Amino acid sequence: MRVLLVEDDTHLANGLRESLRHEGYSADVVFNGNDGLSAIKSGDFDIVILDLGLPDIDGLSVLKKAKQINKALPVLILTARDGIESKVKGLDLGADDYLAKPFSIEELLARLRVIERRLGNHSTSVIEHKGLSIDTKAHSISINEVEASFSRREYMVIKSLLENIGRIQSKEQLESKLYEWGEEVASNTIEVHISNIRKKLPKAFIKTVRGVGYVVSKT
Repeated sequence: MRVLLVEDDTHLANGLRESLRHEGYSADVVFNGNDGLSAIKSGDFDIVILDLGLPDIDGLSVLKKAKQINKALPVLILTARDGIESKVKGLDLGADDYLAKPFSIEELLARLRVIERRLGNHSTSVIEHKGLSIDTKAHSISINEVEASFSRREYMVIKSLLENIGRIQSKEQLESKLYEWGEEVASNTIEVHISNIRKKLPKAFIKTVRGVGYVVSKT
């Protein structure tokens, strides 16, 4: 489950991102409305957490435009505004839920689980595909129900590919995942990891799209 967090409070945003990743979500952060809309247009996110008090565009305007881009995209709004007017307007514009600041991370996670259940895809932290199973909470990988040994970096590369089945991941995108976890990345890091991973996975599990990147196909 890939989450986009649109929040201009850097301290809060970074803290929420780490908490979400700890719970097995793939989380990306942008700090203003324009960047949020650009990210939403990419179509790579499953849920948006949207602060209403953004520095460049009012959050409700971002919500309205986001729903024009993808009406089905779930949005949970965050608001520090007093009264219910902004909350009601947000829900009327298509928001799936809202949280008033300050809030606890436990409550945010509970609200996300509710949205996931509505989507019908919240049942497990395990992603399974073609005999490979990755548990994003236990940080473990099994092949044909037998646990396999992968390094931390290899795990992160596999996780990124499986969270984007059918979508090509460029070398730069995979490198960014390693950077996010504080890993040092050399110029040939991704190629080396992909080569090592392929030796442990079924043949042709990861396909190379020459000049573009790597992909795990849906079929």
